[in-house]
Order: sequence, then C-alpha cells, then structure tokens
Amino acid sequence: MRIVVALGGNAISRRGEEISVENQRRNIREACGPLTAIAEHHELVVTHGNGPQVGLLALQNAAYTEGSLYPLDTLGAESQGLIGYLIELELRNALLDRAHLTTVLTLVEVDPSDPAFSRPTKFVGPVYTPQQARSLARERGWTFAMDGKLPRRVVPSPVPERIIQVDAVRSLLGPGQVVVCTGGGGIPVARAEDGTISGVEAVVDKDASSAVLAREIDADALVLATDTDAVHVDWGTPNDRRIAVIGADTLDTMEFPAGSMGPKVEAATAFVRRSGHAAYIGRLQDVSAMLEGTTGTRVVPGDAPAELV
Repeated sequence: MRIVVALGGNAISRRGEEISVENQRRNIREACGPLTAIAEHHELVVTHGNGPQVGLLALQNAAYTEGSLYPLDTLGAESQGLIGYLIELELRNALLDRAHLTTVLTLVEVDPSDPAFSRPTKFVGPVYTPQQARSLARERGWTFAMDGKLPRRVVPSPVPERIIQVDAVRSLLGPGQVVVCTGGGGIPVARAEDGTISGVEAVVDKDASSAVLAREIDADALVLATDTDAVHVDWGTPNDRRIAVIGADTLDTMEFPAGSMGPKVEAATAFVRRSGHAAYIGRLQDVSAMLEGTTGTRVVPGDAPAELV
C-alpha cells in the first residue's frame, strides 16, 4: 500500500513544552516507532505540522530591528527544512539501511483571493496571557483567538489547491522508499496571470494539504495522526462513544471543533470522496491497529451510518 501519514503538532512539540531542538528530537524519535513499522511493509509519505515552530520563528523575527521582517512564507520554509531534517534524521537512525529517505521542500499553491486572508483562523506559536496578547496585538498588529482558556496568535489559512512538487514525490516513491514532504501544509504561494509564483502571508493547514497530496499521488490510505484515539460523539460526556467506521457523507453532516478535530474531519472526507479510498483518524502509536480496523476511526466512501463502540 501507499500510505500518507500526517503527523499532528503534538508529535513534534507538545503543548506547554519548550520548543527546543532536544525536545523535538525526543518526540520525533518516539514517533518513529510506529512510522518504522509502516515503512517496513508499505510505501510511506510523512507530512507534518509546523504551528509552534513557525510561531517561534515569528517571535525571533520580530526581535530583529534591522530591516524588514521576514514574511510567513519564508518562515514556513525555514520550519519545513528544520522539521524535515529532524524527521529524516530520526527515521534514518530507526530504519538504518532498510529504506531510502528523501525530504522534499514543498510549495503549495493557493488562491490569492481566498476569503481566508481576511479571516485569520490558523493557530501559530505559543499561548499567551491576555495581557501579553493585548500588548502584541497593539505593537505588532497580530490577531489573536482563544485556544482553550488562553489566547494564541492566528494567521490566514487559505485552501490548498495544488502541491507544486507532486510529480517529484510521485517519482521518488517505490519499494523501500520514504518521502518527507508538505511540511507545515507546504510553503504557500500564489500564481500571477503571467504564470509566475510568489509567496503569500499565510500558513496552510497541514491536514488539508496532506489530503490533496494523498489524492494526487494516488495513495491507498490517508492517516491523520492526533492526540486522541479516534473521532468521538458526545465527547467528554457520559454518552461518549468512539466512531469506529463511518461514511464520508455521514461524517460531513456532523460538527466538530474548528481548532482541533474539525480540520481532520474535513481533510478525511475530502480525500475519501475524491479518491474512493479510506482515511483514518487516531493516535500515531495506533497506526498499525487503525489500518487493521481495531482502533481509531475509519472513514469510508458513501453515507454509511456511524458504527459506535
């Protein structure tokens, strides 16, 4: 099988944890166990988020007083290179000579007229105290929204339309090959009327871009790894149940939080509808069990009702 695994941000930088290279390497090293199990039997493409890292780079960037600030697309490129390097490093150590690995710096094309540019929603960086958020909003013009009980910076997140390096990724794939790409949702670029492209001030959702990539490389499965075991109904209540299997059309009628499960559900249903293959949502450490159907949530084509357990 050809499988795309989208690593959640928690697999790289955990909430409340210092965004240090040492912490990121440790977290990625832990993630490599489940990824290694997949790579040994399937063609594997790994994508990943970059919210905490690009937010940290933005803070470092803002502290630089000489010249103009670096725009978000360049910070996305920096974070994509850093995280891609760390993932490849740890995967190479885990797999040794059992696979070939390639990290691809990946651009994603977006529509410059996307309404998302006027409605920032994508969380980046750490959480702040309300006082810090008000100060940063005043001094730097940043926009904030509540992430749980504390404010966090939000930036535009346009819809990904095309993965620029998709042909390169497709040509790399084969037995024993692992590709790391589309980091942070890809570096966002827009195309002018004359065909030239340029970066835009945004961060694309990595789950949405992963769904586009998986479809364009004809993946057999898309795995959206998160810190919860599956998609649930009545989450956190006495009636809480795990959705084991559900049709994409049925899942699309249900509502989930925009800042957490919502983007994963949207990405899963988009991939399933366009590809005809299944998508899986659950914990990274359960990825093999998810593919076997014993845990997580499997999203299938059609309007099958939810199987609850």
